[in-house]
Amino acid sequence: MTLNPFVKAGIGLTFALLWSCPTLAALTDEKNFGLETKITAQSEDDRDLGTRSGGDVNGIGLDLRPWVYGERGNWSAYAMGQAVTSSDIIETDTLQQSDTEQNSSSDARKQDKSYLALREFWVGYKGFTAYPGEQLKFGRQRLRNDDGTWRDTNIEALAWTFDTTLLKANLGAAERFSEYRTDLTELAPEDKDRLHLFGDISAQWTPGQWVGLRAHHTHDDGSLKHQGEEVDALDKTQNGDLTWLGLEANSDAYNYRNTHTVNYWASVTGMSGKRDKLATSTVDGRNLAGAKASDDVDGWATDLGVRLRLDPNWQVGAAYSRASANYQQTGLESNRSNFTGTRSRVHRFGEAFRGEMQNIQSASLFGSWQLRDEYDASLVYHKFWRVDGNKPIGASGINAVQNNEDPTDALLASTALPMMDGKKDLGQEMDLVVTKYFKQGLLPAALSQSIDEPSALVRFRGGVFKPGDAYGKGVDSYMHRAFVDVIWRF
Repeated sequence: MTLNPFVKAGIGLTFALLWSCPTLAALTDEKNFGLETKITAQSEDDRDLGTRSGGDVNGIGLDLRPWVYGERGNWSAYAMGQAVTSSDIIETDTLQQSDTEQNSSSDARKQDKSYLALREFWVGYKGFTAYPGEQLKFGRQRLRNDDGTWRDTNIEALAWTFDTTLLKANLGAAERFSEYRTDLTELAPEDKDRLHLFGDISAQWTPGQWVGLRAHHTHDDGSLKHQGEEVDALDKTQNGDLTWLGLEANSDAYNYRNTHTVNYWASVTGMSGKRDKLATSTVDGRNLAGAKASDDVDGWATDLGVRLRLDPNWQVGAAYSRASANYQQTGLESNRSNFTGTRSRVHRFGEAFRGEMQNIQSASLFGSWQLRDEYDASLVYHKFWRVDGNKPIGASGINAVQNNEDPTDALLASTALPMMDGKKDLGQEMDLVVTKYFKQGLLPAALSQSIDEPSALVRFRGGVFKPGDAYGKGVDSYMHRAFVDVIWRF
């Protein structure tokens, strides 16, 4: 199995960090190494809504993640690898976005059933202040905010975190240089030469009530092809600078341990910037670059929710989200969070549909149940609409295609299914997430973002999506996506 240069560099950097940094010279009393074993079974039908043959996934995979951690004084270091093998191309990782790479025309972006990867490798320092919740990390690391709509990914970054009882803050810069996987040897075009600058601050103004400010800026200076040049699947077709500024307030709603009778969250975000787009056309079967167009873009989004605790075990709630047609997310999001009030993170826009905040309005009703630290369950109903019935939505877990009667035109045969003009109804979905926890794991506090589950569990995650009028009449009535995860940490 051949490693690309970035993976080789990452492996070399990892071992250099682990041997040169003083963190591993003397192990602490906490656990400093281990192996996370994950078995995932996936069933999926029909991601393409029946618009072509295939679109189904049925398989089982084994995901092994060895990790090592150490600290001395104010210094710490961490590394986690990954080895995956499966009977089909399945998702063993909840940070993995909808697997559109399976349909990529480039071999460099096609996923394999088996691969090796480096998930994280970083060095940390926590001596800038006397607060125990402060740390600076450098290297490939997990960046995550509570609602998952801004950041939740593994990426190369320099990030500073300040987390105390009354004040929380994050500040950093990130850029993706490689996937650090043996199968994905090239970055997705939207990730190439894209720098992320981010910061947020929130304060507890009264017990259990938080208010905060968030900001994010992306500087994308990746080059676009000149007019007349051939454009392939790995070439960028747009770049530019975008800035997000948001306000948020919540009752510590994403903390499943809080005991508030009423929990809420509310956020509003504005986005503005400039975007350059490259027009393309097909000539003699070749995709050629056309003229470049520049435009100013502005958009906004909001996410609101309330959750009522009926008793120590049961909660019910409702959520609403709306994003304008020109709005787009930062590109680092997972849209997974604990919004139902349990330890299990649930996709905010459906385990099957997996929408994102772009020209989408969603309304959700949910109920959840939690029994001590042993069980939890969430049942969620979603309804989705387009905000502008004549404009497209962002990425989703649906990959319906437009079939073309000309078999020689491969490009048109794989284009996304256009939605019906004027039709706003995207569909509805029912999700169920159930987890059984077996025992708690004793892990270093510094790994709270990298490893955020107990040491053993069995979890079912599933959603059934019914497409709406926007997809037209020539599609299947339902599609589903379901997983069973078994995790054990040694």
